[in-house]
Amino acid sequence: MAREEVTLLGMWASPLALRIEWALKCKGISYKCIDEDLLNKSQRLLTHNPIHKKIPVLLHGGKSIPESLVILEYIDETWKQNPLLPEDPYERAMARFWAKFVDEKCWTTIPGVFGNEGGDEQEKSKEKAIEELRILEKQLEGKKFFGGESVGFLDIVCGWIAYWLPFIEDITGLKLVDETSFPALSAWFKAYLSVPWVKELLPPPDKLRAHLITFRQKLLSSRLLNI
Repeated sequence: MAREEVTLLGMWASPLALRIEWALKCKGISYKCIDEDLLNKSQRLLTHNPIHKKIPVLLHGGKSIPESLVILEYIDETWKQNPLLPEDPYERAMARFWAKFVDEKCWTTIPGVFGNEGGDEQEKSKEKAIEELRILEKQLEGKKFFGGESVGFLDIVCGWIAYWLPFIEDITGLKLVDETSFPALSAWFKAYLSVPWVKELLPPPDKLRAHLITFRQKLLSSRLLNI
């Protein structure tokens, strides 16, 4: 089954879909990526992820696997080369724990900074985001990657922060991470984004920045309409 065609339902600017591409590229797996229109979801996406109706979805062996963290584990268990999760049971459990932390905490607070403009709500999101980034900073102390000396599961899970956060800071005018306050995280940003197969798949910066500006304008407009 591991040799059957692999297809990813994703979207070029989606950090969650990029996680899956990074994992497949790390494993050396050939795949086809179908870019979904999230404003006009295809019947294909609705069929393969009828519960959440979201990307990413991995199609393999006639089966559909939704949710990025679930897909990452599926990839790691299906293709054994270049393992993402540690071999030690405790280390594997901790990688899963911190991955859940990133998705339940950072995935909410960092976009919260981006989706607000001024006021108490944005300031609270900023303070919370910095607090959570400090926790990640602590996990990186003394290490090049979250996985140690090589990229692992948690690096791929956190990878969107390394690339998307500077765009968020630039667009909002708010600084969350600097080399003085976050030396380990700043060094990890550079190390992770320098990995050849990571760098190869990054969205074009000008295109991504324009997309994020437009997306933020829509978010802010929708908030104003709901006041």
